[in-house]
This record gives sequence, structure tokens and C-alpha cells, in this order.
Amino acid sequence: MRILVVDDETDVQALFEQRFRKEIRGGEMQFSFAHSGEEALKFLSQWQQEAVLILSDINMPGMSGLELLQRIKEKHAVPPPVVMMITAYGDDENYNQAMKLGADDFLTKPFDFTQLKDKLKHLKND
Repeated sequence: MRILVVDDETDVQALFEQRFRKEIRGGEMQFSFAHSGEEALKFLSQWQQEAVLILSDINMPGMSGLELLQRIKEKHAVPPPVVMMITAYGDDENYNQAMKLGADDFLTKPFDFTQLKDKLKHLKND
């Protein structure tokens, strides 16, 4: 399972690599990282069939995660990647907007990595 993590905070990469070390070593999951919405779209245009799950921050400079979500759902519909939105602000407005745009899940920071692993394993088995 290839997972694209989109977050403008560069320390997120080390955090995911540490928390998913066992899954990465076992070949269960492969992570790619983009630090902006624009970088994520570039990745998706090059590796469209590769990303089956996208974890995207909402609040990023330039293109927001919500704008990225909208573009992904418009341009990368086949096969449709699962998109989970991540935010430090669990407000109803962001949640409602993300769901309206087609987000598959909504996580708030700091998120529980055990819960996230369970969600990812459930997706992998579907």
C-alpha cells in the first residue's frame, strides 16, 4: 500500500517513518511525502496508479488541503484514492467542507497512531 502524506511541516516525515517502521520494513506500506498541495499534484500526475491513500493536512500555505482534495476528486477519479484530511483544528466548518468535497475520513492532530494504523490496515484488507 502506497501512502502519500501531504503536510507543510517537514518533521512529519520522520514521525511517520518512526511510527510505521515495522510496516515499512515488512513491505506492508510505502510512504511518499509532499510538502505542499502543488507538490502532491505533481506526485499524483507522475505516480497516479501508485497512491492508494492520501493523508493531507488542511492548513498549508499556497494551496490548502481542501483545494487539493477538490482537485484530486476531480482529476484522479480512476481508481479513486482514499483521502483522509488531517487538521489541528477539529472545527465543524473544516469537517463539513472536507466531507462535502469527498473526503473519506477526517483526523485531528495530534492523532493517535495506533488508531491510524488500525484504519490503514482495515483499508488494506478491503
